[in-house]
Amino acid sequence: QVQLVESGGGLVQTGGALRLSCAASGRTRNMYVMGWFRQAPGKEREFVATISWSGDNTDYKDSVKGRFTVSRDNAKNTVYLQMNSLKPEDTGVYYCAAAKTYYTGRVKNTDYEYDYWGQGTQVTVSS
Repeated sequence: QVQLVESGGGLVQTGGALRLSCAASGRTRNMYVMGWFRQAPGKEREFVATISWSGDNTDYKDSVKGRFTVSRDNAKNTVYLQMNSLKPEDTGVYYCAAAKTYYTGRVKNTDYEYDYWGQGTQVTVSS
């Protein structure tokens, strides 16, 4: 079992920035692909970003490319999502997710591929 705890959400104005963190605990000795998803009110959960175990490979939702950066520190069992130039449409609950993998360079961008989820952190971008 892996437990994930997100932090760093909050209220920010359009154009502002936030940095989300996701701390993992439990069976962290396995290799995990990490992902960020979000869910806006009344909408389905959607993929935002993913990063491979090695950190060499990443993938992003088109609308966040160039504004968001995902990174990880395996020594700290933590993954980050730096969000810049935030827009009101970025508002939602952001979830961190982990998927066990045997490949250091693998990324995953669909929610059904993930095994563990955090409780989420609210991000609100005011116009």
